[in-house]
Amino acid sequence: MKPVRHPDAPAPGELLGAHYEQCFGCGDEQPHGLHLQARAGEGVTISAEFTVQSAHQGAPGLAHGGVLASALDETLGSLNWLLRTIAVTGRLETDFVRPVPVGTTLHLAAEVTAVAGRKIYSTATGRIGGPDGPVAVRADALFIEVKVDHFVENGRQEEIQAAMNDPDQVRRARAFEVNP
Repeated sequence: MKPVRHPDAPAPGELLGAHYEQCFGCGDEQPHGLHLQARAGEGVTISAEFTVQSAHQGAPGLAHGGVLASALDETLGSLNWLLRTIAVTGRLETDFVRPVPVGTTLHLAAEVTAVAGRKIYSTATGRIGGPDGPVAVRADALFIEVKVDHFVENGRQEEIQAAMNDPDQVRRARAFEVNP
């Protein structure tokens, strides 16, 4: 089924912000995290970027492939804000096209391509030098819709409790309540 942007989704151009401050992908409180910043696009698309830091190295002077896969995963996961759905990665297929040097800002673009029941299919590319630059990485993903209980039942209780007591986190969680 063709994906449909939720009527209460963030407006095109709006910065999505971190879904959790300790998230390696988007959280501001992770000193070596990606600090990825995503913006809502038109339809069911987003754009994001992050700059490869020294802490993200694999080979000397180059981004670690796992970090690049994490950036793609975070970008693809951010699409769920536009669907107002809570979902987790079920599959992530990544192609590494060219090396990404430390200091490079990776420009990412992602879109939901289809929704079938609880399954959300999406694709993303990461480019060097700007949104129209050469492709460095790309991915196709399958996300599976879950309930909040998935995190409550499987997460570490200290972090779950801290998130539940954080007024900003409570506000973000309510943003996902499609059928409260």
